[in-house]
Parts: sequence; C-alpha cells; structure tokens
Amino acid sequence: MNNDRTPELLSPAGNWDCARAAVANGADAIFFGLSRFNARLRADNFTDEDLPELMNFLHAHGVKGFVTMNTLIFTSELEDAEVQLRLLERSGVDAIIVQDLGLAMLCRAVAPSIEIHASTQMTITSPEGLEFIDSLYKLDRAVLSRELSLVEINKFNPSECVPLEVFVHGALCVAYSGQCLTSESLGQRSANRGECAQACRMPYELVIDGEIQDMGEKRYLLSPQDLAAVDLVPDLVNQGVVSYKIEGRLKTPEYVAAVTRVYRKAIDDAVAQRDSTITDHERYAMEMTFSRGLSTGWLAGTDHPYLTHGKYGKKRGIRVGTVENCGPGWIVFNQEGNVGLKAGDGIVFDAGENRDLEQGSRIWTVEGTVLNFSNKHCRINWDRIRPGIEIYKTDDPKLNSEVKALWKNAKLEPVKSGLKITVTGSEGTPLSLESNGLTASTSELLQSAENRPLTTDSLTAQLGRLGNTAYSLGSIDNKLEDGLIIPVSALNRTRRALVEKLDQHAEAQPIIDKAISKLTLSDIMPTKPESEPAPAELSTLARHPHQIEAALEAGINRIYADFEDIRRYKEAVEIVRSAGGDATIHLATPRIQKPQETGYFKFIDKAEPDGVLIRNLGAVRYFEDHDGLYRTGDFSLNCANPATAKILKERASLDHLTLSYDLNVQQLIDMLDQAPSEWFELTLHQHMPMFHMEHCVFCTFMSTGTSYKDCGRPCEKHKVQLRDRVGQLHTLAADVGCRNTLFNGRAQTGARFYDEVRATGLSRYRIDFLDEDKESTLLTLQAYQQLIEKKTDGHMLWQDLGIMEKLGVTEGTLEVKS
Repeated sequence: MNNDRTPELLSPAGNWDCARAAVANGADAIFFGLSRFNARLRADNFTDEDLPELMNFLHAHGVKGFVTMNTLIFTSELEDAEVQLRLLERSGVDAIIVQDLGLAMLCRAVAPSIEIHASTQMTITSPEGLEFIDSLYKLDRAVLSRELSLVEINKFNPSECVPLEVFVHGALCVAYSGQCLTSESLGQRSANRGECAQACRMPYELVIDGEIQDMGEKRYLLSPQDLAAVDLVPDLVNQGVVSYKIEGRLKTPEYVAAVTRVYRKAIDDAVAQRDSTITDHERYAMEMTFSRGLSTGWLAGTDHPYLTHGKYGKKRGIRVGTVENCGPGWIVFNQEGNVGLKAGDGIVFDAGENRDLEQGSRIWTVEGTVLNFSNKHCRINWDRIRPGIEIYKTDDPKLNSEVKALWKNAKLEPVKSGLKITVTGSEGTPLSLESNGLTASTSELLQSAENRPLTTDSLTAQLGRLGNTAYSLGSIDNKLEDGLIIPVSALNRTRRALVEKLDQHAEAQPIIDKAISKLTLSDIMPTKPESEPAPAELSTLARHPHQIEAALEAGINRIYADFEDIRRYKEAVEIVRSAGGDATIHLATPRIQKPQETGYFKFIDKAEPDGVLIRNLGAVRYFEDHDGLYRTGDFSLNCANPATAKILKERASLDHLTLSYDLNVQQLIDMLDQAPSEWFELTLHQHMPMFHMEHCVFCTFMSTGTSYKDCGRPCEKHKVQLRDRVGQLHTLAADVGCRNTLFNGRAQTGARFYDEVRATGLSRYRIDFLDEDKESTLLTLQAYQQLIEKKTDGHMLWQDLGIMEKLGVTEGTLEVKS
C-alpha cells in the first residue's frame, strides 16, 4: 500500500440534510448533483445558488465536495455545460465525476483547477481501458465498474496507478453502468441521462423454448441484492484503493448517517490494522435504513444466485423468523437470529406472492413469541396468513429516532486553521505578532521585567485563547529578547487584532485563487469541412453465419460479425473471403473486457479480418497501433457530441464512429451539423441491446451452478426470453464472457427519418440482426436498399417492416419526445 494515499470515505448527498448527515458521521467528501447533467435527476439535488454556501460549509468542516456531471452531453447542451463548469470552479468545487469524454476535455480546458474523476458510467473495467482514459486527461481518479472482484481490482495495481474509487455500499445496477439502454429503449428515459426507470426492479417471466416457466416466488429475475462490502474494506485498503463510495443520493439522511458511520469505523480500523470496532447494533441500523438484502456484490467473486435471488425488488428489511401459528389479530412466531420485535415495529409477511399484494402491519403488543395486532388499524386478511410464512422487520421507530439524532442533534464544529505565530520585539518597542504575512502590534512598549518575563509557555497560554474563532494555535516562534514584559491585556488585544486581520483577508479572497482559463468550448470542437456527401451505403451486423450469407447475396460490402462463440470468427472471415468480390469483414469485440481478457482481442487478430468493431475502452487501447486494421467505434463508446467524436477520431485513431443510441433524430442532426458527417455511421435498424449484464440469468435460474464453471451452459441449449409486465417478449443472449444481453423484442427502425438524416451528408447506415433466419435477413436488407436507392420512401418502408416483423416495429430512441 502506498502510504501517501490516505483512504477517503465518500458519501452521497441528495440534499442539505444528507450533506449534514454525511459530515456529522465522518465523511471525508460528499458527492452531489445540480439540476442538470447528473445521473440522479430524481434526487432533490442542489441549486446553483446553493453552491457557494455548500462548499463553504464543507470546506469549513474539512470535507471535499464533488459534483456529479455523470451523464452524456448532447451537442445543444455543450455551451450550458461550459457555463456550469466555470460556475463550479468559481464556487470552489473540488472535483467533477464525469461520464462524457468530451465534457471531461471541456473541463480540462475551461476549469483546470477542478479534479476529473472518471465516473463508473465510463465503464472502466480493465487496466487497458484506464490507461487509455488517463492518456487523454491525466485523471485525478477513476471510479471502477461495480462488476469487478477484489482479484480483478488488484490487477490494476491500485497503489501505483491512477487513484481508484470503489463502490462499497448501496444499490447495484444489474447492467453495466454506461451500458444500460433499457429505459431509453422502452420509454425514452435514458439511464445515461439520469432518467432510469428501474426496469431491472420489475417482475419478469422466464420463457424457455417458447414455454413460460413456473418460477414460484422468483419473479424479480434482474433485481440484485444491495451491496455491503464493509467486511472487505481491509482487503481494499491493503490493495491501495483510495476512495470508498457509498451509493444513495435518493436515500434519506438517516441512511446516509447510519451507513457513513459504519464505513468510517471500517476504514479507520483497516488503516490502524486492528479488529473491527463496528457493533452489531450499528450493522443492524445500517441494514434497517435501507436494503433489498445485503451481499458483497461482485467483490468476492462470481456467485450468480447469491447476488440475484429473484424474490423481491424493493426495500425489504431484515428477516426475523416465520409464522408458527396464527389467528385473527395474532401470530406466534419462531424467532431467527438476534433481531427482536417490539410494539410499534413494522413487519411484512412474505408468502412468496405478488409483492404488490403482500400484507404487513405494525405490531400492537408483544407477549413473548406472540405478536398482537390492533383490530382498529390492522388491515390484514387473516385467511391468507398461515404457518411457515416468513416475517421481515421493515421498520423500527425507536431506531429511526436514534439514527435521526446522529445528524439532527450533531454539533458540527468547523475545522480550525492551525496558526503559526511569530512573536518579535525588543525593549522599548511594540510587541508584534505575525501570521500568514499579516502583522498586529501592541500600542504599549515592551519593558524589562523585574519578575515573570514573557516566555514561550506564557505566550502560548495567551495566544492560544482563540475561542470561537476559525483558528487554533499551531505553533509559536518566539523571537523576543529575553527578560521582557508587557501587560496581558495588551497581548490579548493584539491577538484579537491579528485574528480580525486574518478574517478580513480571508473574506477578501476569491473562493478560488486560480485564474479562470481563457480557453473556450470552440477550442475542443472539430471543424466541419464543406464537402460533397458520399453515396449512401448499407452495412450489416450479423450474429449467425447464415446472416452473413444473406448479406453477401444482397451485395452488402461492409459486414460486421458479432458471434457469441468467437472461435467461429475464422469461419465468418472465410465465408466472406471465399465469396470474392468487394465485401470486407469486421469482427466485433465483446462489449466488456475485464483484466486478463486481452485474449479475446488476440483471437480477433488471429482471424485476420479487414477491420474490428471496437466496443470498449480496453479494445481502443489494444488496437490503437494496428494501422493495417480498419477500426470502427461502436455505439457502446457513447459518442453523443462532436467533442467526444473528435477525441475518439483523433486520440483513439478510429476510422469512423457509430452514433450513440441515446440520440434522438434531432440530436443526431445537431451533432452532424457540427462535425464531419464522414466520421459517423447510424444504426438504422436493430433490436436494441437493452440490459448488458455480468449477471447471468441462464446460470441463476436454469442451473444449480454458481458460475460458468458449473452451470452446464444452458445458454447453448435453449432459446430464452423474458416476458415483461405488458406481455412483451425480449430475447436473452450470452456472449463469450458469459455476460448476458437482453434485446428488445420489437425491432427499432429509423426508416421514416432517413431523408432528414441523409440531408446532413451522412452516408453510412447499418442494419443489425439478432436471430432472424436467412430469408428474413435478405428481405430486410433488400427493403432498406430500396430506401437508399430512392425506390421507396421511409413511410412505406416503415409500414412494410411492421408487416414483416412478427411484433411490429418501433421508432424507439430515435423518436423525438413531444
């Protein structure tokens, strides 16, 4: 461990009360959002007007403030983002947590005093990906993806690389942060824009080979338990991880207080190399304030059923036992564990039923193991309560009051500046006090002392009386001549005069002491040249060999292969090469690359394709010196504005870029109006890849195993779909890393927007296939060829596709919200 990197506890703050709760319970820093550009728009958030007061409050208490600007930034928002960055710098904000590559570069240009922390939304999953991002900005910190284990984190060499931040507590997203398109695809509420609709917390049915499976009480197939890595903190400290992050900007101040308190102890204990001092009661408080069940997430390694048991998706509390016997208004329960029940506590009965229909109540009285309920206030249908049903404690009013006091009644003492005071003077001159370049002197003159002359000890006693000021006495440099004296009252008046000067000087200083950069947004934007648009052309992404064959028959000249089994990539190359002609074959990398997974890239190299479709930052790094290979950046690189495009084109040396799937058609046009159209390709037709997950549904709910090592690979034997609450079926697929993608069951088309987009000069258009047979693939390609050859129009094609596709089509993310 590098001893120069002191571990930091980072707590969430959705509002002022949460900020106070974090500070009162030991946070070293808080993270918070403003009304725009943050991934928790449903939190209360702070206003621009709050910033100076908030930062003064934090800094007065020795706490740092980090602002979340962790969303993608659209072209029309870049100017507003620049304004916000300059405001943050003026307000003394310590760092921004950022997702968008262009925004990070803008921050370096216009607000250079602000630290840049790469958000978990950047999907940093490998040392290679971190190296690439650090080469762009010289990062101050990187927040790693939550899917990494302790072993994988150690591969980053945390004590030596860019300072690392790891989530240690709170809700887990089932999808990789920065790679979830579910809310955008289903409801135009992008998780990359702070509008997540939490589709992962909804119930789903499992459909295997067309048959709906009876899953019993397991309905929440994509809802992980919450993360609680408190017992793994010593391992992370020993590895050299710098920052320990608690999730929860949508949570209460009680949650912030209870959880911060526990992790403060955990970090301090780990640094001191002592046994844990966290009490059982503190752990109980941590879990009761909010949990969906607690787990160590991915940090302890892969155990799919442990992480996502499927039984519930909302706050649950703590299991306390089961029903032994019951009757109207009472139950006898079998207590489990050491968490008891008392009058006033809230409970819920878990009968394995629909969670919207489950029953609960507050306890009226407790008589041993008998719980009685008020006939007046209880709404329980006792005919539905039976022995064996599980009981969860969901609320503890006494604990609530206790935890509220942790922040409500806390006396927050500002951190005082330790003053170094130099004392000078000689007989017949004033006594002078100097600190931080400011001086105050007595009006009285120093005299020879007959007894009790001034000494360093007596000066310390008087000058240390700093009371309610913002200062404490750090040290005295006594340069007085020996044997002198002056009245104590004169010394005290001079001390007060010095403090007043120090205060006036502090108030006169700007919040930051650095000149605002003279660079502007235009300095990082690309230049759009005047040029004639190239002829429109179609490319195809195939996930099966027969789709490649169909693409060749249709005369498609750019073919991307994205096979689950990358060992078949050589077959894809051979199919294209053996066909002769002008077609080129480009192989897709996995969406995610973890430590020690560069073998996937080497496999692509050995297949000798014409190009590679790059889907993650590690692949950007790996292929950046492959000059003979055509490099296309895929949608997962989140290219949503011209500044990001310029970085990926010029710094990552990509030949062209797939436009972000978060853009609607107007946002696409805004971007194409300010960047060279030849840089880009638009996916015009696809089944949107919604969830991309480390969580394996196949392993969890179709095997008795815990990982790919013992699951039996059901993904290779069955067609699996998830059926949502409205009856829509969505296709589930696994990739080479056993990561799951859930694809939207309805195809998305931009056919009706084609003419509008084409008018910008964009010439490349891509058609992605999922599990279509060869005939359907060929018919779809021919239909889009009719469009770009102007033999049909977008509206007619849209109608035809609605007939061709079994479930119809949607305009999905491309449609402009009214």
